[in-house]
Amino acid sequence: MPSSADRGRRTRDQLLDAAAALVGEVGWGAVTTRLVAERAGVNAALVHYHFSSVADLLSTAALRFASRMLTESADALREVPPAEGVERIFADLTRFTGTDPESLLLAEAFLAAHRLPDLRAGLSALVADFRARVADWLRAAGVPDADAVALLLGAAIDGLVLHRALDSSVDFRVVAGPLRRLVAG
Repeated sequence: MPSSADRGRRTRDQLLDAAAALVGEVGWGAVTTRLVAERAGVNAALVHYHFSSVADLLSTAALRFASRMLTESADALREVPPAEGVERIFADLTRFTGTDPESLLLAEAFLAAHRLPDLRAGLSALVADFRARVADWLRAAGVPDADAVALLLGAAIDGLVLHRALDSSVDFRVVAGPLRRLVAG
């Protein structure tokens, strides 16, 4: 039989998963305690037991998702040369249509970060860590200006996903060649 701490962790995870999915479906501002509790299959009072506010819940959910995504992306680069790494990045990007729930969660989190200082600080730290890991990977491969190239690569990824949200015909493959040449040094 699971302990009360295990049940509490499971409930918290259910709430975070439900909140993340709902942001992508209805938007940050439309997520309510009731919607999250219904989606998670728990009593609404548990939302406030685990989180101080809906904004805290949504921020935590967005940061957890962003952390996983950025860690997976950076880890996938670790063992491959830069040109192959760019291919991996673009292969992974194909799952983001710009209108899928994950893309929308990140876009909404970036917008909310301007109003929520803790979310902004959390996202800033995650993005800075990702850029540092990418720069280290590039530097180890002998890419000149690794910090600047890592910044450019990260901004390009974000921008491409946002552009695809506005125009579904955006094809990430058209920039793969120029970015491969950039990281090849």
